[in-house]
Amino acid sequence: MKFARVCVALGAAAGALAAAVEASSSAGSTFTYEVVTGIFKQDDPTIPPAEIGATPASFGLIDESPLRWLKLKAKILSLNLFAPRNTQYKLLFLGRHGEGWHNVAEAFYGTPAWDETWSKLDGNGTIVWGPDAQLTPLGEAQAANVTLLWEKELQAGIPIPEILYSSPMSRAAKTARISFEWLWKTGKRALILENFREVIGVHTCDERKTKTYIQEQFGDIMNIEKGFTEQDELWTADHRETNDEQNVRLKKALDFVFSHGGTYVSVTAHSGALNAAFRVMGHRDYGIPTGGVVPVLLKATKA
Repeated sequence: MKFARVCVALGAAAGALAAAVEASSSAGSTFTYEVVTGIFKQDDPTIPPAEIGATPASFGLIDESPLRWLKLKAKILSLNLFAPRNTQYKLLFLGRHGEGWHNVAEAFYGTPAWDETWSKLDGNGTIVWGPDAQLTPLGEAQAANVTLLWEKELQAGIPIPEILYSSPMSRAAKTARISFEWLWKTGKRALILENFREVIGVHTCDERKTKTYIQEQFGDIMNIEKGFTEQDELWTADHRETNDEQNVRLKKALDFVFSHGGTYVSVTAHSGALNAAFRVMGHRDYGIPTGGVVPVLLKATKA
């Protein structure tokens, strides 16, 4: 009971803290990032990702006690309450889309042949992967598995995402639709951010559909960021983003997240985008399987 009272007291102060943090931030803010380790198995370099899997119990939370999420929420509240004015902490649930048809093709042809030839085509006469690859039935099932894990952890007190973001690519947005079906019923909406899309260029699976198409398909549960163009003006057939270029783009995406509200945030994106986000954060290299989720407790310090 004493622990519960402490949590209530911390929660009462959290509202004022959130207002102060948001007031001190702006869309143009830039941050430096640091992963708070020792919380999730995914940030432990001694545990191979293959051993952890796509959706481990409790999303990989090391604490297995019945009060695990309550204790983590209290820790995050405390970190934010006693942080310097220019510092804040957010818990990010970083999800990769479920299997897409482009993943099937790459696995079939092998990565060298995929990169050299097949990724530049729209399909092979049997399956289609471009533009804007769709989920396979397995990919939809992987997203549904995430739903089941959320529903289980809700019973244990996992914090519900206050803000949700999605890549504009269909495979990511549909994964988010399935993964958070229980949340959309409450009237919650996600925000589509261009900067969370997959590596841009050359591969047809990574060329997005029009703004009109995205609104028609996902407008019931998602808003689109301001300035989003009707046509994909970023994708070209002759240049694929380098790691450095991806890092710059994902740094902007993370800066956007930390310049807006929410202590608990969900992002549904892609392996390449999330790998770049990990590089910006200083997170260990982590290959997320399709349909996988990696939580990260992230410290951001405003420059």
